[in-house]
Amino acid sequence: MPPLFPALTAALTATPAADRPALRFGERSLTYAELAGTAAVVAEGLTRARRVAVWATPTMETSVAVTAALLAGVAVVPLNPRSGEKELGHILTDSAPDLVLTAPGTPLPALLAALPRVDVDTTARGALPDDRAHSPQDPALIVYTSGTTGPPKGAVLPRRAIAATLDALADAWRWTGDDVLVHGLPLFHVHGLVLGTLGPLRRGGSVRHLGAFTTEGVARELNAGATMLFGVPTMYHRIAEALPAEPELAKALAGARLLVSGSAALPVHDHERIAAATGRRVVERYGMTETLMLCSSRWTPPDSPPAVRADGGARPGTVGVPLPGVELRLVEEDGSPVAAYDGETVGEIQVRGTNLFTGYLNRPDATAAAYTADGWFRTGDMAVRDPDGHVRIVGRKATDLIKSGGYKIGAGEIENVLLEHPGVREAAVTGEPDADLGERIVAWVVPADPHAPPGLDELADHVAGRLAPHKRPRVLHHLDALPRNDMGKIMKRALSRG
Repeated sequence: MPPLFPALTAALTATPAADRPALRFGERSLTYAELAGTAAVVAEGLTRARRVAVWATPTMETSVAVTAALLAGVAVVPLNPRSGEKELGHILTDSAPDLVLTAPGTPLPALLAALPRVDVDTTARGALPDDRAHSPQDPALIVYTSGTTGPPKGAVLPRRAIAATLDALADAWRWTGDDVLVHGLPLFHVHGLVLGTLGPLRRGGSVRHLGAFTTEGVARELNAGATMLFGVPTMYHRIAEALPAEPELAKALAGARLLVSGSAALPVHDHERIAAATGRRVVERYGMTETLMLCSSRWTPPDSPPAVRADGGARPGTVGVPLPGVELRLVEEDGSPVAAYDGETVGEIQVRGTNLFTGYLNRPDATAAAYTADGWFRTGDMAVRDPDGHVRIVGRKATDLIKSGGYKIGAGEIENVLLEHPGVREAAVTGEPDADLGERIVAWVVPADPHAPPGLDELADHVAGRLAPHKRPRVLHHLDALPRNDMGKIMKRALSRG
């Protein structure tokens, strides 16, 4: 296994690449030579640390801090600046970082007062350290999960997992040093930090971070030479809503090489609206904090023959096929493999591969429970798989698998159909106990027009006509907005609590 960043270390030290842009945040930017110099200074001060916290604001300093720590061989604990006191206190106690890295002048919460603070100076320059002595098994990141069933758990991601997942994506997406990525994702999560920052650096390419996502920022950067856009479904929904009134945005998306959505399912309705306005399909990928990336459609040029595009192009409603190096299977409730991949039979996704984490920090019990006896990681995600290998996620086992009238029903497919109704702006589906059916399907809907919301019978008929009668909602709640986390995922446990 090569070092974590063979492309980065080469680009940082090679004269032809020295002036190539590496990072840009608004008006501030660093070339590869400048990144090398400033990361070197920070890395020099980390040689005695075991692990460090990074106050992960969407800034240049966060990217430099993480790069420096990885070059120094020190594990990084990214801290979400929006974490509440209880969550932040747990993460700090559990991970016990030696210091905290942050941007100069950034106010930090009192819980961090006891930690030595290192302000990242992006103007300092030093000699780049050699990271080739670090083992591929060494921890690179400790990323805390959302903690939906208890306090967040720290997933320990080794250097080999990051390298494996980024190289697999490069293979699937034909990602090269010529690509310029634009995004506005947070940097405390694997999407924005690993894919959106370390990904371009591993390839020797560039990243332009918007600071905060706006459709105007997306249009500006894509029309100014950026080739790729990464986002979450909430961002693509805003793009789909804005396209009719923003011709520059439509032009920008049409000219992009690759549009990628992740962290949650992108509704088919938004897929189709973007494709109709731009002629481009959004590629969905699938992964988790513990596993990094598992599946994606393969990128195919827009002018590829139909047979090639049918095999590898983006297919709305699916997350593509397993990436190189990833083993994936679907299993029944008793753990036996699903008998056939027929596009209908629902099973839990289990995976193996070099892209997986090494375990939960300080939680050997939780680590052991996450794996089967034969070494497969239990994702907790439910899916169906088409005969050609494409995977369609139908929801989380704990919150999205509804057992009603003897059927196993995935909430995701019902949500997609509800979103096709003109009276529905947002939708979520859950199950609740029913004496006759076991569980009944509950729809939570944000109406397109709050003054004329669609009724239960109307939506039930809409779903039954497109899927099957047993998949129709039997209870309807109208909401002003759906509860979402920082990555745009719907927090269904908050819905079920009312």
